[in-house]
Amino acid sequence: MTTTPSSAPEPTGAATRRRFLAVSTVAAGGVALAACGGSSGGGGGTKDSTLPGIGNNGKIGGGRRGDAADQLFLAGFQFSPPTNFNTFAGAPAWPAANNVAQYVYETLLRFDIVSGELKPGLAADYKVDGTSSVSLTLQDGVTWSDGTALTADDVLYTFQLGKIDPTLTVASFWVEADDITASGDTITVAINQDRKNVDMILQQLAVQFILPKAVFEKVAAETGNKLASWETTELLGSGPYTLEKADQTQIILARNEKYWGQKFYGGLPAPTKIIHPIFKSNEDGNLKFQNGELDVMQQFVPQIWKMWESGKPVGTYLKDKPYYVPGSMPMFIFNTTRGALADPAVRRAVAFAIDYASIAETAMSGYSGDVQASLIIPGGAEDKWFDGDRAKADGWSFDATKAEKTLTDAGYVKGSDGIYAKDGQRLGPWKLITPQGWTDWNAALEIVAKNLKAIGIDAATNFPQQAQVTTSVANGDFDMCCWYVSGTNPATPWQRFSDVMSNVELAPLGQTAFRNYGRWTNDQVNDLLEAAAAAPDDGSKKQALTALDDVYRQQAPAIPLMYRPDEFFEFNASNWTNFPTQANDDAPPMFRGAGNDWLFKIKKIEG
Repeated sequence: MTTTPSSAPEPTGAATRRRFLAVSTVAAGGVALAACGGSSGGGGGTKDSTLPGIGNNGKIGGGRRGDAADQLFLAGFQFSPPTNFNTFAGAPAWPAANNVAQYVYETLLRFDIVSGELKPGLAADYKVDGTSSVSLTLQDGVTWSDGTALTADDVLYTFQLGKIDPTLTVASFWVEADDITASGDTITVAINQDRKNVDMILQQLAVQFILPKAVFEKVAAETGNKLASWETTELLGSGPYTLEKADQTQIILARNEKYWGQKFYGGLPAPTKIIHPIFKSNEDGNLKFQNGELDVMQQFVPQIWKMWESGKPVGTYLKDKPYYVPGSMPMFIFNTTRGALADPAVRRAVAFAIDYASIAETAMSGYSGDVQASLIIPGGAEDKWFDGDRAKADGWSFDATKAEKTLTDAGYVKGSDGIYAKDGQRLGPWKLITPQGWTDWNAALEIVAKNLKAIGIDAATNFPQQAQVTTSVANGDFDMCCWYVSGTNPATPWQRFSDVMSNVELAPLGQTAFRNYGRWTNDQVNDLLEAAAAAPDDGSKKQALTALDDVYRQQAPAIPLMYRPDEFFEFNASNWTNFPTQANDDAPPMFRGAGNDWLFKIKKIEG
């Protein structure tokens, strides 16, 4: 199975797509979608370029008939039979995993990955008071799907769970917040004044599902405050759908006809049901998708353009490469405690040695734009922080000659074996690791290893199992690795700088690190991170982020290998149109956060 790496796990502990896709064993095979009602209109299409949000070739399908015409078939999140819908479990089933989809549970705010905007959710609005507090006002008339009111008490209790059970990932809220209180429907978060990190507070408010106090209070009592141990096959949320059925073949969500948000969204979502078939592999899902038996999907499709070139009404947000909105940045991380890898000249030489275009085309199937020498993703939500001129002037790009010159200028001399060395310290042998089966990352590291050998660095790949790599990276037991850091969210690029460069609570070798896996040290970076976090306005924040990026380019503790989508958003306009595209951008192409917007905007093709 081709797995899909994701952005770093969110601070609230969202189950990542990497975790979902790494689990491929299922008890049943592909699902017969026609059994869900009606027959498929097929994967072919007729030309109708007047309609928005259709295939990249301007084609649409003929629609489905029967009950299935009103249903949305979606895949790419669940690859094993669902057994537990506890959102705090280690691997909760879709859609209970935090920050995956707001179809059953919802958040106070919703992040738009294209604009960077924080949109209203359960909260109608929010206000930031400098670096002291964030206040929110709940929407009118919010209810749980059983008809009971969702109140400020539910919101407060959700975040208090991080104190009731400090092992829960919601406990990270209390790193940035001192208190959360309510007056009527207005909720106020007091920001920790030692950290003053407004963006990380907003990040938490945008990703933490709000949970029913009445349910989780009982769970806390029954489990002795060990909430992650609870097992449940039920869901009670505030969202536009409820859990109807879950078995070995599929998960079915039914539209909540009494959904509180009808006035806010302008009606109910278009599909009466959302059906997630459970396939054995990406390949099974890709085939169903190509044939129009899936409407929208989140998974890696090699050379997706071949689908619309063959006449299928398949579309992506961007019509041309890289087809998807960039949202994550897999990093090539150096263990700076290992010999010559402590030398920034060696690390910068490696940066010049890597053929990024080859990685984008070969490993990423063309889904990555030009990689820049920056920890900020150009384009989309992070673009306003990016300084392209500085990245070009002070950074790097693929240039093998300059890579070797960087080494020789630093005093390294190539030996008779073709490998550079200095003061008896040879550049290698070093292992480049990432998990076995993460095929695009495996391919990327094969390219890097070849590039390094070509300039006189002794390097080879090694792909252990995921659990082993996770432990090795966290404990500092590696030479170089490909690993993930924060994807685009309300707290990036700050959170990504922290992930790569923070020297706060730097973990000793052999102990678990949660950031700065390469144990890189620097006297300036913590002050710069504090200044960026507590910046009172965008101008001050950009100045601090630019200074961080300058230090990053000088030292190169890690190197971005590619840009990836935060989520792969692919649609097949066989039964529905008006999907989000760059030309039809009234909704972002995403499943989490503000991604529920498009559910209210797609339009059925009459079969």
